[in-house]
Amino acid sequence: MATIATVYNRFLRPMAEAATGERAAAVADNQYALRPIPNEELYLFVKDHDNSRVERQADPAARGACWRLILTGGMAVLLLIGILLPGALGRIAGYQIEGLRAEQQKLLADRAALEVEEARLLSPQRINEFAAKQNFIDPGDKQAIVFLPAKANGAVAMVK
Repeated sequence: MATIATVYNRFLRPMAEAATGERAAAVADNQYALRPIPNEELYLFVKDHDNSRVERQADPAARGACWRLILTGGMAVLLLIGILLPGALGRIAGYQIEGLRAEQQKLLADRAALEVEEARLLSPQRINEFAAKQNFIDPGDKQAIVFLPAKANGAVAMVK
């Protein structure tokens, strides 16, 4: 039975030994020669391929992996938002509280100024000056004052 090894030993071995001996002799002759580059006797032929008509096969495992990645990323973003949101809302609420305190101080100052203005306008001297300008007089007799009867339904104005 002939195998590749026996064919090699019978026919190709003497030629291989002769080539190896020639190569060794050539190297020995030139002591400054460089070693041969590995696989320099190989020639690689590159053929252009046209893959324009090739369609990629669907991989269901890759699709599931993509969805898992998207969901994991979404959950990570939601977790990060959940962690950072209370601090951000607390800071916003602090700014609102300080704004409301400033507004309260402004409104209290306005209220104090209005109370001073009201006290000045309702002072007896001011009312007497206003009455003198309009020629108002005080009723001399208490019987001259007529009080209107209050309506039963609580209306202030008199309806005809």
